[in-house]
Amino acid sequence: MVADGLAVLFCGINPGLMSAATGHHFARPGNRFWPVLELSGFTPRQLQPSEQRELLTYGLGITNVVARATARADELTDDEFRAGGRLLTAKVERLRPRWLAVVGITAYRTAFGDRTARIGPQERVIGATRLWALPNPSGLNAHWTAESMAEEFGRLREAAESPV
Repeated sequence: MVADGLAVLFCGINPGLMSAATGHHFARPGNRFWPVLELSGFTPRQLQPSEQRELLTYGLGITNVVARATARADELTDDEFRAGGRLLTAKVERLRPRWLAVVGITAYRTAFGDRTARIGPQERVIGATRLWALPNPSGLNAHWTAESMAEEFGRLREAAESPV
């Protein structure tokens, strides 16, 4: 779900078992990624995971830090995250999105070796691509509501829409 020159390349942690089975990102029904995209104004309606290709028409794409599917992200090792960070960096250098948005602050911190990163825009860049750490939309993340996530996603949308 990637293309050259996207406005935002969203980066999930890794595929869950349902995503691996269906081939669709953020496929588990309790995941709030798709509702939050609509609430934040990235999409005009709530897309279904099976409609993920439609994101490309909005200048958006999706990839993952780690390719291995697991039931829970905490089953991944730090080595997998670091290796995924290196692969992701190479992908971003090749595709040149305007923004890389990593959903999951722990994944961001581990993949990029930045233990002090906070949710929001980051100082780090990959070429001309800016980075943003977003809250994990998993239903297991009780610290963020869909509404508070939509506010943060909306901040990213505004940054992505502003002139360079």
